[in-house]
Amino acid sequence: MDIRILTRDFAVSPQISVGSVSEIAKAGYRSILCNRPDGEQYGQCEYRNIAEAAAAQGLESRSVPLASGIITEEVLSDFAAAMDELPKPILAYCRSGTRCAMLWSVNQSGKLAHDEIIGRTAAAGYDVANLLSGLGR
Repeated sequence: MDIRILTRDFAVSPQISVGSVSEIAKAGYRSILCNRPDGEQYGQCEYRNIAEAAAAQGLESRSVPLASGIITEEVLSDFAAAMDELPKPILAYCRSGTRCAMLWSVNQSGKLAHDEIIGRTAAAGYDVANLLSGLGR
């Protein structure tokens, strides 16, 4: 598992498998948030399989798929709802974790200083500086 912690309540990861859900539960996560559309890549584990494994482990799950690079108001709204409603801590995943970090960054803009968001995502291996520069301060 390649879990990258952004806050004590939110972490991101590249694509997970059904087999990794028990590890996620053992690590203390209470929810799994999928930000990857099904069928994006051949052989990718479908969300419904992750959701079934999560339920078997007593975890909640939700899918807020984001097509690569296309952030819509609907996705932002659905992501914000997931952040508010899912039990924490939350582990979000997509292909590489980048989309999850991007969505989290936009969601946190106005709540945290941009420098803090940039620092947290950079420490996890993601660069959101250009994304945030378009949002103003």
